[in-house]
Amino acid sequence: MPSTKEILSFRREIYGYYKKNRRSLPWRDEHNPYHVLVSEVMLQQTQVERVNGKYQEFIGAFPDFHALARAGLKAVLRVWSGLGYNRRAISLMKLAKTVVDEHDGVLPKDVEELESLPGIGKATAGSMAAFAFNEPAVFAETNIRRVFIHFFFHESEAVHDRDVLRLVEATLDKTNPREWYYALMDYGAMLKKKVPNPNRQSAHYKRQPPFEDSDRKIRGEVLRTLLEGKPLSAREIAEKLQEKPARLERILGQLRGEGFVKEGGSGYYIP
Repeated sequence: MPSTKEILSFRREIYGYYKKNRRSLPWRDEHNPYHVLVSEVMLQQTQVERVNGKYQEFIGAFPDFHALARAGLKAVLRVWSGLGYNRRAISLMKLAKTVVDEHDGVLPKDVEELESLPGIGKATAGSMAAFAFNEPAVFAETNIRRVFIHFFFHESEAVHDRDVLRLVEATLDKTNPREWYYALMDYGAMLKKKVPNPNRQSAHYKRQPPFEDSDRKIRGEVLRTLLEGKPLSAREIAEKLQEKPARLERILGQLRGEGFVKEGGSGYYIP
């Protein structure tokens, strides 16, 4: 564990960079818990540049928990289109309904309560507590993990998150956790461009599978096709996408099971 002197030196380095290079992002100056939540869910597995434009559009269409809870899936997916990982959109809708129905439209502040909400894991619960409520929660995401491995695990392999989180807790600026985490994330974003990825040393590192010809790509194309107009049969979708009928039937079955599509007399459609 680093000494007090090492911790202070580490903080000076991170805050020094942040003071000169702070990223201006629309959700950072808005401590509205709903706005923070939308940005955090969007940022899961998606680059900041792609989220930047969609965030404003989403908040404009669904300005609060009540608006999102009332919205139809088709309307939400139309706005979400282009971000990928559409399961997050459904989780966000379910979460909004839970907050409205069980918490009177007010996002809980407690980390354990946040973690119990649909689609919210430990890291997102911690980030929500820090960014929405300035609570000194302990969490790590991609950029934060990159910073700690870079500084404290130079020669290590298979670094476990429990060891990273011990250091996150030990170095946490409890007087202003919100800005501290923003500073860490900005430093991590800089490291991504400057050095070989330290996250490859993480025990949890997984290489992203190729997107081309993946089920994930076909799922997105199916949803975009159904967003365009009338219900379509599996055969019609297969012809439009030039996909094998058997593969498409399997993917449609998955989408139906997850609540993305329904099947009626005239074909598949988004409810």
